[in-house]
Amino acid sequence: MTGQTLSMARTPLVDLTGWRGHLTALGVVAFAILTLFFDDVQSMVSIWWNSSTFGHCLFIPPLIAWLVQQRLPGLRQLEPVAWAPGLIWLGLGALAWLLGAAAGVAMVRHGAIIILLQGATIALLGPAVTRALIFPLFYAFFMVPFGEELVPPLQLLTAQLTMMFLDLSGVPAHMEGIFITTPTGYFEVAEACSGAKFLIAMTAYGVLVCNVCFRSWPRRIIFMVGALSLSILANGVRAFATILVAHLTTIDAAVGFDHVVYGWVFFAIIMVVVMATAWPFFDRKPGDPWFDPRRLQGAVANHGSAGRVAGIALALIVAAPLWLATTAANADPLPARIDLPVIQGWTRSDTPMAYPWKPRFDGADHATLGRYRNANGQLVDLAIIAYERQEEGRELVGFGQGAADPDSEWVWSSPAPAPPGARGEQITAPGPVVRHVVSYYVVGGNAPTGSRPGVKIATMKARLLGQDQRAVAILISAEEGQGRPADAAIRAFLTDLGDVQLLADRSAGIR
Repeated sequence: MTGQTLSMARTPLVDLTGWRGHLTALGVVAFAILTLFFDDVQSMVSIWWNSSTFGHCLFIPPLIAWLVQQRLPGLRQLEPVAWAPGLIWLGLGALAWLLGAAAGVAMVRHGAIIILLQGATIALLGPAVTRALIFPLFYAFFMVPFGEELVPPLQLLTAQLTMMFLDLSGVPAHMEGIFITTPTGYFEVAEACSGAKFLIAMTAYGVLVCNVCFRSWPRRIIFMVGALSLSILANGVRAFATILVAHLTTIDAAVGFDHVVYGWVFFAIIMVVVMATAWPFFDRKPGDPWFDPRRLQGAVANHGSAGRVAGIALALIVAAPLWLATTAANADPLPARIDLPVIQGWTRSDTPMAYPWKPRFDGADHATLGRYRNANGQLVDLAIIAYERQEEGRELVGFGQGAADPDSEWVWSSPAPAPPGARGEQITAPGPVVRHVVSYYVVGGNAPTGSRPGVKIATMKARLLGQDQRAVAILISAEEGQGRPADAAIRAFLTDLGDVQLLADRSAGIR
């Protein structure tokens, strides 16, 4: 009886050997990742579902499952092992999430979740299986919604291509930023017309084709360059065709043409052209093996039991949010109110704006806006925004935050001149009304900056190290008009305002 008892005591409750055991351990760790970071997973899936730019991401998980299924015959010939060095990649994923959470960058947090899942796979299935699944694991990065930062430069590029085609076709046109004026009307290369969503989707599609249809790296590179270049060029042609239809007929006809081409035909035609052109050069035949199991397996050493490696993985996963929680500092208080400064040579003015303007900073603790006039008749608007601390949805820098509220009639049109340490941009409202905006950001009493990445880095440092998290945005803006250049008014105002950091620190209650 005693012997039987001892024998039972030595029998593990769960067998973590072989494919079943290692997949069980991987399932436990993956479930922990998805549960602990559920808010980020949910926000990522919400972007897939609600944003047309990232609708293609909904197809990535089924495609990954298909890629794995294609490799099953070879995978069955491999033996999974627990591989402790794989925890390094998982640890980097935990660190990436920590940095992304501290800086308030959703894309980094989303990418970190993918790295965590990849690291768990590497650590619990071993190097041989990882090498067999290297492309499906890499392809998982396309589940991360990325590429929004491409929209402004693509808007400008599309506008420039459109102007080139209009010049070649003899249609008189004038371009200012992302706005094109012809005898027919006034056209905006809006965010939806930038071609960003097609370029992002074509990147994901092209990478898949490169793996499935090509073996040669030179052919893969040529295919990707050609596919992406054609997407950009074709989007410029589409924008040009829309304006040309308006020039030859009416704007209403052009709008109808654009909706049909843009929504249903455009991307399908480009994909057909790309595949038809590349088809004769495919060098991977159907049925070709994806890898050689005998070469991959080799002499793979086991670096510990799956249970022990899974336990370390869980500890690393929990460490990231725990660190952020323990180092979060109590926020220093802001002043009860923020008053606009008195500036020598300038007086407060109630002259109405040519078109109502108000910057957008969601969740700000204080936001004040006032208009100033000097003896020369120059008009400048000053906005001061302050946060006691930045959190998700309450940030100086984020999607929709800043000078141009996406829910208003104001749209970003081009970069604009700005002093050192500031961000300059031109925004436009119906009319058209053109406004130049110079933005300064200050986090925790640091020097003013116009760099959005710089703001994120300063915010990350403050949150990780428990430093002062008070943050201020100062926007100086002026309308462009005949005989009233906006940049000259802004320069005159900044000269008389003096030290911007002193104003920011006073607004934050630091001085």
